[in-house]
Amino acid sequence: MLCAISGEAPQQPVASRKSGNVYEKRLIEQYIKENGTDPVNGEELTTDDLLDLQQPRVVRPRPPTQTSIPALLATFQNEWDAVILETYQLRQQLSETRQELSTALYYNDAAEKVIVRLQKERDAARDALSRVTIAPATNGANGEAMQVDGQPLPEAVVERIEQTQQRLSSTRRKRPVPEDWATPETVQGFEETLAGEAVAPGGHFLAMDDTSDLVLLGSADSSAIVFSLSENKVTHTLQCGGGSVLDGLWWGNRAVVALSTGAVKVFEGEHEIATLSKHAGAATTVRLHPCGDVLASIGVDRSFVLYDLQTLTPLTQQYTDKDLSSAAFHPDGHLLALGTSSGDIKLFDVKTLENIHTFSSSVSAPVTALSFSENGTWLATISEGQSTVTIWDLRKTAQLKAIDLGVPLTSVSWDYTGQFLAACGPSCVAVQHYAKSSKAWSEPFRKATTAQDLGWGANGQKLVTVSGDGSVVVFSAAS
Repeated sequence: MLCAISGEAPQQPVASRKSGNVYEKRLIEQYIKENGTDPVNGEELTTDDLLDLQQPRVVRPRPPTQTSIPALLATFQNEWDAVILETYQLRQQLSETRQELSTALYYNDAAEKVIVRLQKERDAARDALSRVTIAPATNGANGEAMQVDGQPLPEAVVERIEQTQQRLSSTRRKRPVPEDWATPETVQGFEETLAGEAVAPGGHFLAMDDTSDLVLLGSADSSAIVFSLSENKVTHTLQCGGGSVLDGLWWGNRAVVALSTGAVKVFEGEHEIATLSKHAGAATTVRLHPCGDVLASIGVDRSFVLYDLQTLTPLTQQYTDKDLSSAAFHPDGHLLALGTSSGDIKLFDVKTLENIHTFSSSVSAPVTALSFSENGTWLATISEGQSTVTIWDLRKTAQLKAIDLGVPLTSVSWDYTGQFLAACGPSCVAVQHYAKSSKAWSEPFRKATTAQDLGWGANGQKLVTVSGDGSVVVFSAAS
């Protein structure tokens, strides 16, 4: 017989009525005194539950060298008993811990398999969504359904686009810089002349009207804010009826906003006059064609939609093979540039809706901002989390220059003359100047401040930005 605790032959063997195991009497009594349970099965145990066992008594000779130090022997015995009990408890705890670890690893493995399966299903659903043909929506203007998926543009719209291209391209190179336009010295003297309160918390875009006074801002609470620079206050609020406002622009004196619900809404004053909805998912960007009555929107469903603002109807919806992140019309209106999540820029012919060229970037990050130069030959782009402004030459279909500002950027914008390129980010607002005479670049202005989006004011005399907390900041020359 061996003791279940010490693993040795007991001198005074006893058996537990609860588990039937044999123990050394002094060890089990000590264990019961401290824990009150059977050490093997954990059931409640008292000394009355112990049964003495009889065995031939073995008389051990007493070492004559130890008879003179009984106290020392007793101390050693107690220490031994304590070590044996502690070792047994550690073995028990180790066994329980191993079981708990095995269970946790099993649950973790099962969770990882579920996550992998869900990711595959999500990717498959996204891929299927990018190829599906969306059922036509009801037009908010006249209530008639219209099939527009993949349809060519009507001849009347194509004619308006061609007339706009001919009119603008014929005068572009002859167009002189206005006499009252800002000079590099003017931009160098920019100071913060207006710093408003957080009027649009959560907003991340800015759109200025033709008067350079009213600013359209998005807000996190499903509304858009119209802010007057001259009065330094909010003139009115546009209630968009659900969904976050992701982008916006001015169509004359009317505000157009894109929502996370996929709708594109048109407002006159504070009143909604039309809702255009074609995207299966959020509409992330809206852009106005130079002709003034054709609108483009892009969405998370990998498509772009063109609308006729004269009739407030969708014209066509075209799907691409990439997730779209930004858009911009060429100043002549014959090209539509689309930034993708992979870092490429796709150029579409607006009249034929064909992808005529793709700029391939070495940075595989989403293109967050696009801006065509007024000369019609340059395109400035920035990518998410990057500090470089990349300038593409449309004539050579190649990269012309990369300007590293040293800080992450979120927005970029050319001025009307094409000589000033403004860029901003969470820690910087800067302006790059291109001198046509010397063909050299310089940086006349840089300010360490936070900005999410920006726009040029009248005659390039001011630079308007919106910060991350939704406050409007104006930089201009001091009076």
